[in-house]
Amino acid sequence: MEEPCYWVYILLCENHSYYTGYTNDLEKRYQSHLDGTGKCKYTRSFKPLQMAQHWNMGSDKTRAMKGERVIKRLSRKDKEQLIAYPEQLDGLLDTCKTNERPIPLD
Repeated sequence: MEEPCYWVYILLCENHSYYTGYTNDLEKRYQSHLDGTGKCKYTRSFKPLQMAQHWNMGSDKTRAMKGERVIKRLSRKDKEQLIAYPEQLDGLLDTCKTNERPIPLD
């Protein structure tokens, strides 16, 4: 049996905010955000305009969950920098402990 592949993603929503999540089926999860059929109340209220960025975390669910937590704690400015330079996520995850606020990217 094939191992699941986990993704961390950032959506740009119609109110110009960012929504961050993780999933093991990126296309299906994105469609559920668009349709309002998932469990996410936020994207039912503020529909996604586009997938701003996404990262393949392989079969490491724990790292995907950590990625989601770390990104959610970033400032808008730092999220925009991460979207522009997605390769920064690995370094950010490696330097940030689970319960601490991430170090600003700039």
